[in-house]
Amino acid sequence: MTTSDRPLRCGAVGVGRMGRHHARVYAQMEGVELVGVVDANPETAARIAEQHNTRAFATEQELLDAGVDAVSIAVPTTYHYKSAQPFLTAGVACLIEKPLAPSAEEANKIKTLAEQTGACLMVGHIERFNPIMRAMQRATETTGEPITPRFMEVHRVSPMTFRSIDIGVVMDMMIHDLDVVLMLMDGREPDEIQASGVAVISEFEDLCNARLLWNLPEDAGGGQCVANITASRLALKTERVTRITGENGYIKIDYAAKTGTMIRRTANELQMREVREQLKQGKDLTDLDWTELVNIEPLEIDAGEPIVKEIEAFLDAVRTGTQPAIDATAGFVNVRTAERIVEAIKKSLGTSTPAGVLG
Repeated sequence: MTTSDRPLRCGAVGVGRMGRHHARVYAQMEGVELVGVVDANPETAARIAEQHNTRAFATEQELLDAGVDAVSIAVPTTYHYKSAQPFLTAGVACLIEKPLAPSAEEANKIKTLAEQTGACLMVGHIERFNPIMRAMQRATETTGEPITPRFMEVHRVSPMTFRSIDIGVVMDMMIHDLDVVLMLMDGREPDEIQASGVAVISEFEDLCNARLLWNLPEDAGGGQCVANITASRLALKTERVTRITGENGYIKIDYAAKTGTMIRRTANELQMREVREQLKQGKDLTDLDWTELVNIEPLEIDAGEPIVKEIEAFLDAVRTGTQPAIDATAGFVNVRTAERIVEAIKKSLGTSTPAGVLG
């Protein structure tokens, strides 16, 4: 959007639980000027503006008139289009918090507007910038042998916080993992989706298990890949774990603990073939330590703050005019897949809404 050496003029729309961090990062980042913030609550806007020595605006148009190159949109999902529309129309780059929109129809509307005006649009799926995800990507890039997924198992559960109960757990929590899973599948939507879920506390599904299946083309190895994803906001403890199994390796990621392990079978392929031959011959291998047959390595985790890395990626795309890390198409595919999961829940219940066990 701009190639000059002047600071990028940025703003934050919606400075509540997530948006205040966007304002903080912009205010502290070198080469960036925080022009101002907008929030539906004037007191919140004034407080955040005072913290960062900037201005509080009452509307998106006022912030736009003040002159901005890029903004973060962190208002409730149902207002994403309304808040982003004046900026995208003016060609201002937008980082829109996940999910891109409450429906695939509206996500496509935002995507189309950005394409028509040429405005840079990135979706804030922050899990992509989690240190453990960055470590996994570095590890696979270093070896030059990415693990092609065949089975993925994902658990994201936590106690009820009574935040974001205006949407179901699929759009609230599972959407994080859908973004990662779909990224690992090169953005391909699943061919089949099965799902079960129930509403217990809210009027939407509070827990869900989804099974996603891909029929892979020959250039991607052929065969199938299955992802089993569980999300719940009714758990007794927090757990965020992803396991990725491929033909040439296995990865376990614990987002909460910021730990990960990668196991590759190719490290000792010669010995592996010898073991298979011994098994065919009926030899007793009970004393063999199977971990000696593979390469087990912990993922090296850096200390970078996810939201800082996310905004750095966004502003790099703004400065260079390149495609952002999570573009409008990825955001749209994530929402459409989530929508399909919710529809599968309704189908499994034989109702038009995910009826609760208490309702």
